[in-house]
Amino acid sequence: MIKIHTALFAILMLISAIKMDNIQEQEGTLSQKLEQAPVKHQLSYIDQDEKHTVIPAFSEEKHQPKVKMLSTSTEEKASKPKPNPKKKETAKPASSRNQSHYSNEEMDLLSRLVHAEAKGESYAGKKAVASVVLNRVEHRSFPDSVRGVIYQRNAFQPVSNGSINDKADQDSVKAVKQVVKEDDRTTKAIYFYNPKTATDNWIRSRKIVERIGRHVFAV
Repeated sequence: MIKIHTALFAILMLISAIKMDNIQEQEGTLSQKLEQAPVKHQLSYIDQDEKHTVIPAFSEEKHQPKVKMLSTSTEEKASKPKPNPKKKETAKPASSRNQSHYSNEEMDLLSRLVHAEAKGESYAGKKAVASVVLNRVEHRSFPDSVRGVIYQRNAFQPVSNGSINDKADQDSVKAVKQVVKEDDRTTKAIYFYNPKTATDNWIRSRKIVERIGRHVFAV
């Protein structure tokens, strides 16, 4: 009986050993298959090395919104043309338009007329006489030049008596320059006369706008 039991025990142990060998063989085969199988799972960018960081795309490229890249390059900024806004054009007064047409000869002629007409008058009186001449130049009822206004028939007595040819004094020259170049006119009148010596009744009918010294200025 003991021999039979011993034989059976030996047989059971042999069977167990065979089964263990089979299990280990199967496990080895499974491990080899797993090692040889292609890797379908990729580590997330958190687990990977910084040099091989791969950030998974969340959607296809066609669904991504297009983003316009902004450039801060100074060259690009410099190459862009700057807008050139149109300047507002403003109409110049008549005096500003015409003063550039007054030649040195005309200013000298005007200075001599002022000297002859306003001799003994104040500086303001001299400026007023020069202003009348320029106002006439710009008025539609008179010639459009200094020479034309001064030499208009019966316009100024110094032309008739020849005193227009006398050299102008410094105040007369200065007054003309101020009126012409600085557009600093004393009056808007187009006539002037001395009420004590004037004999023309028509000139006395004009509206008086200024009284300077011995002269009255009218329109």
